[in-house]
Amino acid sequence: MRKRLALLAVAALLTLTGCAGAGALGAGGNTLVIAIVANPQMNDAISLSHEFEAANPGVKLKFVSLPENQARAKITASTATQGGEFDAVMISNYETPQWAANGWLENLQPYIDASPGYDPADFIPSIRDSLSYQGSMYAVPFYGESSFLAYRKDLFEQAGLTMPEHPTWQQIADFAAKLDNKQAGVAGICLRGKPGWGESLAPFTTVANTFGAQWFDQDWNAKLDTPEFRAAANFYVNLVREHGEVGASSAGFSECGTRYGQGQAAMWYDATVMAGTNEDPESSKVVGKSGYVAAPVVKTEASGWLYTWALAIPKVAKNKQDAWKFLQWMTNKEFVQTVGKTYGWNRVPPGCRFSTYRIPEYAEAAKAYAQPTLDGIDAADQRKVMTQPVPYPGIQFVGIPEFQDLGTRVSQELSAAIAGQITVDEAIEQSQEYAQTVGDSYRETK
Repeated sequence: MRKRLALLAVAALLTLTGCAGAGALGAGGNTLVIAIVANPQMNDAISLSHEFEAANPGVKLKFVSLPENQARAKITASTATQGGEFDAVMISNYETPQWAANGWLENLQPYIDASPGYDPADFIPSIRDSLSYQGSMYAVPFYGESSFLAYRKDLFEQAGLTMPEHPTWQQIADFAAKLDNKQAGVAGICLRGKPGWGESLAPFTTVANTFGAQWFDQDWNAKLDTPEFRAAANFYVNLVREHGEVGASSAGFSECGTRYGQGQAAMWYDATVMAGTNEDPESSKVVGKSGYVAAPVVKTEASGWLYTWALAIPKVAKNKQDAWKFLQWMTNKEFVQTVGKTYGWNRVPPGCRFSTYRIPEYAEAAKAYAQPTLDGIDAADQRKVMTQPVPYPGIQFVGIPEFQDLGTRVSQELSAAIAGQITVDEAIEQSQEYAQTVGDSYRETK
């Protein structure tokens, strides 16, 4: 275990090298310093934070908001080394169980139990359980997601095409070829190609899963050079090279969201949370033009992922009571109402609380994607999205500390293949070596 934790800390610090600095961290008095990912829903929370300050006189908020890859690196390095820069951090269901086991996070269950009206039973069980360790929650969810496919209903109708509710990846590839219109600046599909274990590796690993691939077998043998993994990699790279967006090797969730929202893609496979942005008239030119269907499959019953951005308190945080007040404010039922009434119901953080889906205004605004989102979260189970058992938790990630480094390295190889700098076979050969090194360390400890 010590060896694995050392690998994690080194990987995080290496990844951090070259990241944009956030300036001087830490603050005196009753200022809470919060490390947060710069996604649209989080930006809404930052813009509403004056309401928290008004309700909690004497408590000020200071946000360190960074793009996803940079935020992950900075938060991991600070938490792993117990740096104490942050009073609250945004992490996910990948980090939470591992960091709770390491003793890096405050157990939030006593705070939750002492907060009348917070109603943890309102959280979707799979989301709540993914943020728990030994029966206690160590992070609370801000939004939850699976993955699904958005498609332009108007473009499909013009082309005489019909999208199935449960498409296969071959059908999607065929649609992308027919709808790709480079002259008009419309890609057949948008898929992430940006390096990062939480960027391109997320959608790609769901594709690999449904092709029947594994990262490791039950004996921790690396399986990235198998026919199934190779077929998935070739399919993904070829699809995005032939019918994907311009500059795909550097496109992540945000870049694909912008392209799709500006009418520059006929389809987009990604996180279910994308729907709120697609249907927001302030940022999208395709409001009301999209349909949403289940993640495409090949050999499996389903193919989506399970993910939640959540808030936690580092064990070494100095102001835990006020930090909990902030976590409670940002993840309670009232916050959902505030976002809906202030910015519109399509911008409400989805996929966490059942009560959100019972709000009449939200149900109307989200009628095109609310049920597909819940269906995707419900289907996000290893038994449904994989063909063979694996020794690790996670669907679109491998739930071990080394995956931050391993996944990023493999994603760099995949991105290079998308950019045409190397072949898919070369990418797989190098990736297999990376993965085998990790697998060997686990077999040594069995």
